[in-house]
Amino acid sequence: MEPEKRHFLGLSRSGFHRVAYREWGARDAPRTAVCVHGLTRNGRDFDALAAALAGAGWRVICPDMVGRGDSDWLGNAADYGYPQYLQDVTALLARLDVTEVDWIGTSMGGLIGMMLAASNGHPVRRMVINDVGPLIPKAALERIAEYVGQSWSFGSLAEAEGHVRRTYGEFGDLTDAQWRKLTEDSLRPGPDGGYLSNYDPQIGAAFVGQPLEDVDLWPVWDRLSCPVLLLRGLRSELLMAGTAREMMRRGPPTELVEIPAAGHAPALLSAFEIETVRDWLTGGTADLQAVPARS
Repeated sequence: MEPEKRHFLGLSRSGFHRVAYREWGARDAPRTAVCVHGLTRNGRDFDALAAALAGAGWRVICPDMVGRGDSDWLGNAADYGYPQYLQDVTALLARLDVTEVDWIGTSMGGLIGMMLAASNGHPVRRMVINDVGPLIPKAALERIAEYVGQSWSFGSLAEAEGHVRRTYGEFGDLTDAQWRKLTEDSLRPGPDGGYLSNYDPQIGAAFVGQPLEDVDLWPVWDRLSCPVLLLRGLRSELLMAGTAREMMRRGPPTELVEIPAAGHAPALLSAFEIETVRDWLTGGTADLQAVPARS
């Protein structure tokens, strides 16, 4: 199964920009899922999950957020932030012409989903949040700042794969084929037959030139009401165990599944991860055997 490549126009202070997305499944499917990636990633991260959901009857939409993948880069680095991302996904939802969606968001994509679902009249039916929460520790932000604003170049695919394995090593216990695909999806052609990272280095502008502090979004979390499946890499330094427990105690009805082989963030490539998401979105209950009960 191959997706259809599409795009729409977003608007920033610099003018219009093209936002690319891939659409899986039938356009008239009874359910639509929107999958939004992490800070330096793109919509190809969801290929395996999207194919599985489309095979189960969903229409699945996987955008490359502006500045990533096949989407345009912004003319003003200061526009890379959640107000712009929310504006773009609102335009995407209007393009889809549906009354409700299931939201699957990894890291940044999870935060976008939280902010969207905290708004009155939102269209989110169910939401899967992959390894992020309303409290983001300063230490995790400092680690992200070490690589997010870098402009990487590589002379060969093997060199690029080594970098990807080091940078995203906490994604989980991936096969060689999965690491190779992840690498290919992380690159764009460079000069002289080499490769460059497939995102605008300016997406990291918010991490540069100012002190980093803990991010507290608990007021956003407390406004949510849609059911949430929270995935957490057991070694995650971004979604701390205590934060996950507090998310289960307050806010929307939340189920937690921890992925033992991952840190930040589970890649959603294993059969267990894909089946967990699919079954929960269908209306079932996630496998909570290793998860502490809500107190």
